[in-house]
Amino acid sequence: MDKEFEGKVSLVTGSSRGIGKGIALKLASLGSKVAINYRSNDDEAAKVLSDIEHGGGEAMLAKCDITDSKSVKAMTREITDKWEKIDILVNNAGIVKDTLLLRMRDNDWDDVLNTNLRGAYLCTKFALRTMMDNFWGRIVNISSLAGITGNMGQANYSASKGGLIAFTKAVAREVGSRNITSNVICPGYIVTEMTGGAFAEDMQKELLARIPVSRFGNPEDVANLVAFLASERASYVSAQVISIDGGLI
Repeated sequence: MDKEFEGKVSLVTGSSRGIGKGIALKLASLGSKVAINYRSNDDEAAKVLSDIEHGGGEAMLAKCDITDSKSVKAMTREITDKWEKIDILVNNAGIVKDTLLLRMRDNDWDDVLNTNLRGAYLCTKFALRTMMDNFWGRIVNISSLAGITGNMGQANYSASKGGLIAFTKAVAREVGSRNITSNVICPGYIVTEMTGGAFAEDMQKELLARIPVSRFGNPEDVANLVAFLASERASYVSAQVISIDGGLI
């Protein structure tokens, strides 16, 4: 397999499972060293590390609460102490606390905005320093269709993911002259460990009927797009919002 990311270092947030895990495995399979960021699930993160190493790749665990500035600074320092740089940052970590707005608690709002938006801000801020020094970098943020269309019962999640889109565009304009690109992916219905049983069978049929390609997505679909955006082939692609949803919107 072509090792197009040989010599590159990637940080993937929220990569102990789901879409983040798929992205970490894909980048590692293409030769990148990968820092596996996660908040609490030691066992799942260790499995991702083992999978990468058994495949001949190189990885490290980067346990960190990405909402905490000091912790993110320490994490990025640990990565750069080990591998000297961060070339590719994938801001994937995210949470949901869904409820109708009138029932939403302040903590439901704050927790989702802090993880989904503040976390991306902090990781980008600290990872950018080595990218700027090296005149090369790729930032790929994982948003959601909810960030484009909004979603009932997800005012907090939609706001965080919409904010991430605007953040991506602003960053692209700030750092483009340093050969750093910043793009955002908006996945549709992606089947992961978390979402696999989230919908009843009749609801699944209804959702599938709305998707032109007639299937749900999987983490590898998203990972393939991340790999393209992180590559030299996408060096002229920046500040773009790309939906990966089977044609849903």
